[in-house]
Amino acid sequence: MSDPSQTDLLRELEPVVEKNLDRHISMAQEWHPHDYVPWSQGRDFAFLGGEDWAPEQSRLDETAKAALITNLLTEDNLPSYHREIATNFGTDGAWGTWVGRWTAEENRHGIALRDYLVVTRGVDPVELERARMDYMTSGYDSGDKTALEAVAYVSFQELATRVSHRNTGKATGDPIADKLLARIAKDENLHMVFYRNLVAAAFDIAPDDTMKAVTKEVVGFEMPGATMAGFRKNSVIIAKAGIYDLRLHHDDVVSPVLRAWNVFERTDLGPEGEAARDELAAFMDGLDAQATKFVESRERMRARMQARSDERIRPLAQA
Repeated sequence: MSDPSQTDLLRELEPVVEKNLDRHISMAQEWHPHDYVPWSQGRDFAFLGGEDWAPEQSRLDETAKAALITNLLTEDNLPSYHREIATNFGTDGAWGTWVGRWTAEENRHGIALRDYLVVTRGVDPVELERARMDYMTSGYDSGDKTALEAVAYVSFQELATRVSHRNTGKATGDPIADKLLARIAKDENLHMVFYRNLVAAAFDIAPDDTMKAVTKEVVGFEMPGATMAGFRKNSVIIAKAGIYDLRLHHDDVVSPVLRAWNVFERTDLGPEGEAARDELAAFMDGLDAQATKFVESRERMRARMQARSDERIRPLAQA
């Protein structure tokens, strides 16, 4: 950490980290990935004398596949994320303990999702492994975020991941997958609360700097999986299905976190903080308008598809 002001801030936040680490550990529930995998559905692949994957073996539709693959590949880049937070937060004291604890908890997500998909033959395991190799080789780089910007970013990103996992589980139509992803979503929510509480404390210590960091991360936000191959295509499928879209991003991710920090009610900002807040308010208005436009467009598309479906069904009903 080369910036002395960031080093000082991390040091001032250390007691808050320790307090919230204790809170996190007291609230986190132990769980085991193997409990959420239907092992009885598994069988050997051709390498061991069984049968290799074929599309008809999957009970998942294309939307569920796109969402699960995107979620899993995002989780797979954990080594990169660990490097990012270890570099930003350090590996000593309460910060270091949190980095290790967070990494251990996150590691379960990829383990459980991959085991579920391979055992149930939900997706092509060969293509999945190739995609993992490609994405982990390229890795994830958050750029030149300061420690404060990094904490602000993950406050939103962890909640976005929770929403995505929870809605993906519902979209699978499989009670086992739904239960697994709901369990993963609980982890993500606790992670979000941890980071959100740190930013709340940072607002009290350095309100202007924190406001600028929050604005920067909201305006420039993108999911960590944005650089993976096929992300744009899959994100469109996911948005059309209502698993994660602009409306959810505005209403269920960004807005609740901003409210928790009383961003638009604060009276402790200086000129730079006020300017950053004005920029954030304008951006949120634009995001809200974009979200409304997207939802209206999606509803029109669904109505057209339903009308075409009704037209095909009507002659059969009259026969």
